[in-house]
Amino acid sequence: MTATAPRTEFKAVLDQSDLAALPRDLQFHPTQNAHPRVLSQAQIEQFNREGFVKGLRVYSPDEITDLRQYFDGLLAKVVAAGGDSYSISSAHLKYGRVWDILTNPRIVAYVRDLIGENVIGWGAHFFCKMPKDGKQVAWHQDASYWPLTPSKAVTVWLAIDDADVENACMRFVAGSHHHGKMTFRPSDSTEHNVLNQTIENVEQYGTFVDDCLQAGEMSMHSDLLLHGSDANESHRRRCGLTLRYAAADVHAYLDWNQKGVWVNGNDPNGHWSNRPRPAQD
Repeated sequence: MTATAPRTEFKAVLDQSDLAALPRDLQFHPTQNAHPRVLSQAQIEQFNREGFVKGLRVYSPDEITDLRQYFDGLLAKVVAAGGDSYSISSAHLKYGRVWDILTNPRIVAYVRDLIGENVIGWGAHFFCKMPKDGKQVAWHQDASYWPLTPSKAVTVWLAIDDADVENACMRFVAGSHHHGKMTFRPSDSTEHNVLNQTIENVEQYGTFVDDCLQAGEMSMHSDLLLHGSDANESHRRRCGLTLRYAAADVHAYLDWNQKGVWVNGNDPNGHWSNRPRPAQD
């Protein structure tokens, strides 16, 4: 019998009817960590209270310049093949250098302080807003898109370029993760939304915070935190790499466990795959 090769392609956006049928626990599970190793206790408390931590340095200026040059080359290849600046998703399954970023001990150490010793990395997606591209990312919750339960997952947003208000950095609604899963409406093509959902009247859920980052810095936010970004109307590009992590006791439906990489500890339940580094950089 011939072994079946692991999948490298997954639907970027699942049908909401499929997700609605899944028994998911979509409530915030606060971090309980009396002895964090790299985050401060104040940062742990901020994550529990506001749903995010930001301004964490990962790469030096020289290191992030090298990564930016790598991304520039990768983007050129994707565009030449018919994609666009938002097309590079599940990138850790295809590109060795992205796998290296997902498993970077400096990043994983921050994540581990929030979700525990056994950490699964399962996603990597470049969100690259070209100058004047006119596309917004409407207010949404990451958990709304994911077939995962319970809601013990975080997104790392790694700044490849400097991200500020001028070039449409990400924005959070601080404290909104305490409200659980929210009702959204579908977005259509006239809204120039990178995603296909919009949550409205978000000001009722908390305070707006701009996630301004220098290249090489990262933020982390709960999968239930409301966030989005405006269209980039500047003459500067704004690229970030989103890295997705979950505690190993999270269950993934619809074969999404096949995306997994054990980035810290192990998987006591044997649910998640442990994908090797791709040969292609």
